[in-house]
Amino acid sequence: MRIITLNVNGIRSAARKGFYDWLSGQDADVVCLQELKAHNHQLEDPVFHPPGYQIAYYCAQKKGYSGVGIYSRETPDKVTYGLGWGDFDAEARYLQADFGKLSVVSLYLPSGSSSEHRQAAKFDFMDRFAEVLRAARRKRREFIICGDWNIAHKQIDLKNWRSNQKNSGFLPEERAWMDWLLGEAGFVDAFRVVNQQAEQYTWWSNRGQAWAKNVGWRIDYQIVTPGLRHAIQSAHIYKTERFSDHAPLTMDYALES
Repeated sequence: MRIITLNVNGIRSAARKGFYDWLSGQDADVVCLQELKAHNHQLEDPVFHPPGYQIAYYCAQKKGYSGVGIYSRETPDKVTYGLGWGDFDAEARYLQADFGKLSVVSLYLPSGSSSEHRQAAKFDFMDRFAEVLRAARRKRREFIICGDWNIAHKQIDLKNWRSNQKNSGFLPEERAWMDWLLGEAGFVDAFRVVNQQAEQYTWWSNRGQAWAKNVGWRIDYQIVTPGLRHAIQSAHIYKTERFSDHAPLTMDYALES
């Protein structure tokens, strides 16, 4: 089973930059998208409905903001839109597709970089989402939670870690939450199971030639339940073309698609 996740930073922009031409050659079973920045009526063009896939879009109420999507070769048994939280569901940050005993999630965790208010909202989301994650571990099913988590976990996960310790995305509280997620909570950072190298980034600022100099952050993950650790086969960050300020993360699992 091949799963791709990408924060498209505007799905219409990514389409113009060749994302769908690239995707057509990837043989992906499931594709998770974040930050659609579009409403449903803006996604009626056939380009946004690639052939061979079942399509689920969850669009934010605010124009040109947030939103998540899932494409799947197999028809899901069930699709869950949102977490039942009025405030964050209005921002369309969680979409879950169930296939037998497997659930694949497209997650767009809030960013706190724009203001103290949004950082407080991010912490609020993290606190509440911890309960969702605990509940997931109690269920008799496996989860692959794909998406933009907006947190670099360790020093190896961003270039300039020293100067970012007081910035959103690398705050001590955020990193401690990731420690909990990948420790006590029992989830697994699938990428690091097969790749422990430095400078493996998935996002680059549009400022200061960050892309050209590879001054990046690894904030896009595929986080899996421990029962799937044995199934993780390979991981690849695609950087030959640029569809967004994020790069696609492709992972292969030894699972029947």
